[in-house]
Amino acid sequence: MLLILSTTAGSNFDLGKKVQEAAEEKGITSVLLDLSEFRIPLFSMRDYEAGPGDDYPKLHQHMLDADALWVVAPEYNGSTPPNLTSAIAWMSTQGDDFREMFTGLPVALSTHSGGGGQKVLSAMRMQFSHLGATVIGRELLTTKSKEANPESIDSMLGLLQKMLGE
Repeated sequence: MLLILSTTAGSNFDLGKKVQEAAEEKGITSVLLDLSEFRIPLFSMRDYEAGPGDDYPKLHQHMLDADALWVVAPEYNGSTPPNLTSAIAWMSTQGDDFREMFTGLPVALSTHSGGGGQKVLSAMRMQFSHLGATVIGRELLTTKSKEANPESIDSMLGLLQKMLGE
C-alpha cells in the first residue's frame, strides 16, 4: 500500500489527489491522508508525558501498513512544515518499531510551494534518509505557475513499484 501523506489541505492535498489518481491508474493501492486533520500536539519534552494525542494511533498504523510513502509538503520558511517534523518526532519516541517503520521504506517527495520549493525537498530528503528510508532520486516540484507533470508522477510511481518488486 502506498501512503500519500499531505501535510496540509489546499494545493498540496490537491497534488496528493493527482498522485492517488495516477496510482489507481497503475493499479497501485493507495491511501491519501491530510496530516493537518490529525490532532497531534507539537512534540516537546515538557509535554511528553501527555503523549501524542488520540489521533496518533491512526497515523502510526497507516505508517506501519505502508509499503511506500509519498510525502506532499509545502516549504515553511525554507524547511519542512512543523506538523511533519512533530509527527516524526512523536513516532521516534512512541514504541519499539520506529526504525522498522522507516528502514528501507521507499519514499517519494513532492511539494506545491508558493516559494521556490527546492529547500523543503532537500530538507525532507535529508530527514527521511537519516531515518533509514530509501528516497527516490526524482522529485516533484509544483507552483502556481508550474503544474504537476503527469509523466513525472507516472515515472516516480514506476520507481516506487520497481523498488517494491511489483
